[in-house]
Amino acid sequence: MDADWATRYGRPVRLPSRPSHTVTRLEQAGTDAHQLLQSLPSHRRAPRAEALRQIMVQNFLVDARGVLRPRTEKDGRPKGAVRVISPYAPDARQAIRGNTRWNGCLVHVTETCDADARVNLITDIVTTSPIRDAQALPGIHTRLARRGLLPTEHLVDGGYTSMVHLERAEREHQVTVNGPLPGNPTRRHRQHEGFDRDDFHIDFDRRQVTCPRGQVSSSRHGLYPTSSPTAAPLIVAKFTKGQCQPCPDRSRCTTSRESARNVGFPPRELRDLQARVRTEQQTPDWKARYTVRSGVDGTINEFAHGHGMRHCHYRGQPKAHMQHVLTAIAINIERLSGPSVTRETPPSRSPTAFRAFLDQHEIPRSKPWRALGS
Repeated sequence: MDADWATRYGRPVRLPSRPSHTVTRLEQAGTDAHQLLQSLPSHRRAPRAEALRQIMVQNFLVDARGVLRPRTEKDGRPKGAVRVISPYAPDARQAIRGNTRWNGCLVHVTETCDADARVNLITDIVTTSPIRDAQALPGIHTRLARRGLLPTEHLVDGGYTSMVHLERAEREHQVTVNGPLPGNPTRRHRQHEGFDRDDFHIDFDRRQVTCPRGQVSSSRHGLYPTSSPTAAPLIVAKFTKGQCQPCPDRSRCTTSRESARNVGFPPRELRDLQARVRTEQQTPDWKARYTVRSGVDGTINEFAHGHGMRHCHYRGQPKAHMQHVLTAIAINIERLSGPSVTRETPPSRSPTAFRAFLDQHEIPRSKPWRALGS
C-alpha cells in the first residue's frame, strides 16, 4: 500500500455526474489494481481477486512500452453483455434497452390476465444476466409446466417474439405465444428506396427464389446456423452477377458493386408460422386480445416504484433473485387480501376539487379515457 492510497481510497468513492480528470482517475485506479494483483500469490487468490483480475484484463492492457493504459474498442474491449463490472457481483452485466443503460441484471415477470379472475396473480419470476429477452422464454414455460400453470395463450413483449421459441412453445407445450413480430426490412426499404426479403417470392417445392424483377436464383444452399440463439437458421439463395449487374433496379436491391444479391430465409415451417402470425396481428380481434398485456406494465411499475426492485439490497444474482421472489409473494398477498376488483367494475376514485366544482356548477367536462374506451 502506498502512502497516497489512504487519500484515494480511505473513504467510499463517489464520483459526481461529470467527474473531472476522468481518464487520470481511471489510469490511477488501474495502476493501483495492477499493483495489488501482482502482490498476491497466484495460488492464494480469492474469488473476488480473480474477478478483479478479469476486470483488469477486460478494461486495461500493457502497451509495447510496458505502460498500463485503458483498453478501447479498437484494442478488443469486450461488449457489456460479457464484461464483468464488479468483483462483488460477478454475474452482473451492463444492459441496454433503448436509451436506458444500467449495470445489474434483468427481471422477467409473468402474471395471469384472465378476464373473469377476481385478481391477477404473479406466476413466475426469473432473474437473469442481461441476455436477449427471448432466451428466457423456454425456461419460463418449463417452470410453468412443472407447476401446472401453463397458459393456453402467452402474451409477451416484442423482445420475446423469436420465431424459434414461438415454434418451440407451440410444439413442446401447446402454448400460443403472441407478441409484436418485427419485420425484416433493409435500411433502403425503410427509406422507401429498395427491396427487402419479403419482396422475393420463395418456392420451397422447386427450391427457387424469384426476385421482384423476375430473375430466378441460380443456386440454393443448405441451412446456415446463426450466431444468435434466438434467431432461426437460414436457407441462402444466391443470384449471379450476370443476373444482378444488368438489372435497372440494382441500386434498390444491393449496395455492393461487385457481388450479387443473396437472400436468406427461414425453413418452410418457420416461414409459414411467420406469415400466419403477421397476418393475424393485423386483425382487430388480435389487437383487442393483445391490449390485455398492458396490465403487466403496471405490475412492473409496482415492482419498481412500490417495492424498489431496481435497487437490490444484496450482492450476487442468487440473492437478487430471492429478493424478487419475495417481492412477488408480497404483491400477491396484497392483491388477495384487497377488495374484489373486476375489469368490468374498476375501482372508483374520489373526484378532485376541480372536478367536483365543475359538476356542482353543471359545467360540461370530458370523460376519463377509460370511460371512452381508448
